[in-house]
Amino acid sequence: MEVVYLLIPLSILLVGVIVWVFFWAIRSGQFDDLEGPAHRILMDDDSPAADAPGDGKKNGKENRKSGT
Repeated sequence: MEVVYLLIPLSILLVGVIVWVFFWAIRSGQFDDLEGPAHRILMDDDSPAADAPGDGKKNGKENRKSGT
């Protein structure tokens, strides 16, 4: 019975730590976009026509950061 006096505060402390880690993960953006990167790799726009020489793009690649 004496072990219950130790286990109850430890379990409450453990639950508190778990809740704190969960809210930290939410605030830091860990759950923002779970499906976006998975869909982005499937919807890749690279095509052989985009890599043709003389199309005015450096090395035949688009500037993906600017969205063009």
